[in-house]
Amino acid sequence: MAGRKRKLLASAVTSAPGKAVNKHENGAAIKPEASSAKLKKSSQCEGAQSAETERSHYFIKNELQHRQRKDFFHLSCIRLAKALLGKVLVRRCADGTELRGRIVETEAYPGGEDKASHSAGGKRTERNTAMFMEPGTIYVYPIYGIYLCMNVSSEGEGAAVLLRSLEPLQGQPIMRQLRAARRKEGARPLKDKELCNGPSKLCQALDIPRCFDRRDLAADPEVWLERDPNTNPAEPHDIVSAPRIGIESHGEWATKPWRFYLRGHSCVSVVNKEAERQSLCGNEMRNLAPSDVQSDTGQHNVKRT
Repeated sequence: MAGRKRKLLASAVTSAPGKAVNKHENGAAIKPEASSAKLKKSSQCEGAQSAETERSHYFIKNELQHRQRKDFFHLSCIRLAKALLGKVLVRRCADGTELRGRIVETEAYPGGEDKASHSAGGKRTERNTAMFMEPGTIYVYPIYGIYLCMNVSSEGEGAAVLLRSLEPLQGQPIMRQLRAARRKEGARPLKDKELCNGPSKLCQALDIPRCFDRRDLAADPEVWLERDPNTNPAEPHDIVSAPRIGIESHGEWATKPWRFYLRGHSCVSVVNKEAERQSLCGNEMRNLAPSDVQSDTGQHNVKRT
């Protein structure tokens, strides 16, 4: 479009429900007076490419047959965190442009006794209400006053799964522009694998605004999940279980292996080599016959988690 200025099309959603008093996973207090102008920057879809060219050429045209419906989300927090791996997060912008990313990393926050969860002890607030809503409800909260994280509620009182990293599949040029809006001028161009390799990065790259909080991921017209018809579901040996990130101050809860990611994927935010070794060893032991895992006393000495 030589000679014409590109316009950023404002997202169809504008207001942010709830209070802005929040905590990051590590418990750091979040200032409520975050600039609404700054937050709106992550609520725009760049119209650099037409909706026709950015509509899915990757998936079969009838998206409804691949969309994950309500029953998919009716899983315990740990199970949903694993089931989300490999699924595709889709964001339809105001002009019809669609951005897609495959989920490659998640974290489970079961609530209740989990001291690292926003709903620890069953505490319900204006901020974390989505965690107590129906499975499949979107929970978006700000960190440091300007960045956002996207979660999905599961079965269990106050339980939700944090989306940590995506593999960009469609709309990378737009994702790159959205990410660039939050970076210093003159910064080096981002590689594709760097576009969505973190919880706040993926919200920026897919233009996930604060006002998506409490929406139904199974029915929303602007954001939803799809299964990828071109790939098989992740197998147990493909999934690494590792401690969650940024919650070191929560003692024993910081060691729970409730972060899950696809082994060997370049878009994972943080690789844990030790967890990968243990995970491989665990998978090998589970594949052995009972007689292969007995001690000298005849008792099974394999601990399952």
